Amino acid sequence: MKANVGGADRVVRIIIGLALLSLLFILPAPTKWWGLVGVVPLLTAFMSFCPLYSIIGVNTCPVKRS
Repeated sequence: MKANVGGADRVVRIIIGLALLSLLFILPAPTKWWGLVGVVPLLTAFMSFCPLYSIIGVNTCPVKRS
């Protein structure tokens, strides 16, 4: 897996992931499990790889120039 998630993108994913996970503590019982969706942006941020980005050809990592 080649990294395709850049620094700013990672920060945004972590913030969104944590916000979604906080729904586990805020929402009432039947709907609070939607907060587990926050695991997806956290995983993609920590792995620096987004499968959807690879499908649509997006790469937010900075280009290494020699």
